[in-house]
Amino acid sequence: MAKLIVLTLLGLGLAFFRNHQFSYQTRLNALREVEPMELPKCNLVKGIETGSEDLEILPNGLAFISSGLKYPGIKSFDPNIPGKILLMDLNEEDPTVLELEITGSKFDLSSFNPHGISTFTDEDNAMYLLVVNHPDAKSTVELFKFQEEEKSLLHLKTIRHNLLPNLNDIVAVGPEHFYATNDHYFVDPYLRSWEVYLGLAWSYVVYYSPSEVRVVADGFDFANGINVSPDGKYVYISELLAHKIHVYEKHANWTLTPLKSLDFNTLVDNISVDPETGDLWVGCHPNGMKILFYNSENPPASEVLQIQNILTEEPKVTQVYAENGTVLQGSTVASVYKGKLLIGTVFHKALYCEL
Repeated sequence: MAKLIVLTLLGLGLAFFRNHQFSYQTRLNALREVEPMELPKCNLVKGIETGSEDLEILPNGLAFISSGLKYPGIKSFDPNIPGKILLMDLNEEDPTVLELEITGSKFDLSSFNPHGISTFTDEDNAMYLLVVNHPDAKSTVELFKFQEEEKSLLHLKTIRHNLLPNLNDIVAVGPEHFYATNDHYFVDPYLRSWEVYLGLAWSYVVYYSPSEVRVVADGFDFANGINVSPDGKYVYISELLAHKIHVYEKHANWTLTPLKSLDFNTLVDNISVDPETGDLWVGCHPNGMKILFYNSENPPASEVLQIQNILTEEPKVTQVYAENGTVLQGSTVASVYKGKLLIGTVFHKALYCEL
């Protein structure tokens, strides 16, 4: 009888492992390979070799790029060098990047590890840059003021909160007001790994202001990118391992109500919104297994999707760019400006293309 019980328990354990292993591989899209979808003229951006995980293009054509992310379990080509914020003027015929000097006596440059970024311009045209930072594997939001003439960032404030433990992306709705995604529930590395493997879908989105902090959406299998519609009425959230983008209605009290979700055959990362058309531009990982288990002989691919009319009953989804990793590895973000497309990656290069 004892042997029968042991064998039964072993069988149940094996079945449990196999089911979750299948689910894990499915959520990572482990078997997908991409067919190339090329654009007529693309060039790698000089000066970006260690990632361009997130970027934002201002209406005047200035692009802010976060570079040098060190994320647990993900490849880094230069893990000992601090991260940086780069500036790129897309009005130039052959734009290059400039590293922005960071000033402010209390900011520790040596541990700067930027992730998601977002800008906010106030009524006086002062421009603020909010940056998700992971100093020493923790999570903070760094508030900077952009000084355009000096081409520098003045550090104003570091924001910490117990509801912001595992930050990924951020969208500013005021100088010190934002929505942010936490891509995990647990902070402990061991528990984080089991959370992802088991697909617990416990990650969540937080609204932050100096006077109020609260969870506004939860139940995500790795909440990732976040952005708002041009009119500020809707919030878009990408759920990486569920291959979904969710649309929420934003209310005057900053709460969110779910409206709809779109499904994809790819891992959707950061979301950019075209301020003129309202189109969503999404950097994607066709095969997440290749991101987690990096192999230079079989590198992770890149993919960019454009989503038009997302608020209608029939949104149009277009694959604009796809490449198997020989040129660009691990795309995370894409944004457009005057017929040009800028694509960033989690740890690799950046690509600038004509549409």
